[in-house]
Amino acid sequence: MTFSFDPTDWQIVPARTFSELRLGEIFRAPSRTLTDAHASAFQAVSCDNHPIHYDVGYAQRYGHSAPVVHGLQVLAFTAPGATLLPHHFGAIFVAFTELSVKFMAEVHAGDTLYSALEIIDLKPMGGQGEVTTAVTVHNQRGELVLSGQHKYLLRTMA
Repeated sequence: MTFSFDPTDWQIVPARTFSELRLGEIFRAPSRTLTDAHASAFQAVSCDNHPIHYDVGYAQRYGHSAPVVHGLQVLAFTAPGATLLPHHFGAIFVAFTELSVKFMAEVHAGDTLYSALEIIDLKPMGGQGEVTTAVTVHNQRGELVLSGQHKYLLRTMA
């Protein structure tokens, strides 16, 4: 049996057109448990050296049970590439254009986070289309720790 392999045709899921996307579709990321090592790595990358993020005593003096994970690190858990969403976009993807976010509760090392992106708006705009997703991050106790939106610009024709 002869098998012809073409790496340019390698896809995780079949790519879709703008018109094939549906309101209410949910794209989930695998759960992730944050560790002190994750927080330290983010601190190094972000250069955010505020003691609220690493000093137990400081955090407790200001009413926190433990150092608080950087909000931007929690936001990173909404990266669309952690889900299958951009794989569904395939070649029609143009840009990640906008985001908004509200931090609802503290996150600490040891918390497990569950992220999801739900398509809430599909707006055709000529030869392009805008996709809006509601983004959420919950912790292992079912608490909503982050809520927001992402917007993406897509071609309506492949």
